[in-house]
Amino acid sequence: MATISNDQELRDLLSRLPADQQRVMGARFAQSVIHLSRDERVNRAIETALRPQASADELEDAYRGAKAWATKTYTDCGKDTDWLAQADHFVAAAAAAALAPEQLLTERTNRAWKAAMQARMANNCELVEGSDDAHTDEVQRQYAIAREFMAAG
Repeated sequence: MATISNDQELRDLLSRLPADQQRVMGARFAQSVIHLSRDERVNRAIETALRPQASADELEDAYRGAKAWATKTYTDCGKDTDWLAQADHFVAAAAAAALAPEQLLTERTNRAWKAAMQARMANNCELVEGSDDAHTDEVQRQYAIAREFMAAG
């Protein structure tokens, strides 16, 4: 089983995954902060991205829903101190990153890594808000998700 105990090991693992596994791994990262989502379309998008057998049409619809919410909520980021609203934006951005269509990706873009970074931002917003239920170490949780994914694979 792969050892994942730092970001370099996580990035190395994610870079070796084929596109469909990057999507599922990215969706798992988004799922870890789904409790911060305020939009049912985003929640459904994450669930769709987690399904290995989701059709191309289902994935495209899920991407459009998550991307639309991320775009809508982007304008609110930084305007006020509603940290949970900003967390909601980052959950949607994590889902959209996991579901990004191939034609929108550059050679160096990794869906799962981008989703991981957006999920960390969502978690950071939750921590700033001071929620008693906030996970205090999203990074370590992501390493655990990656280890579980590899063990199941």
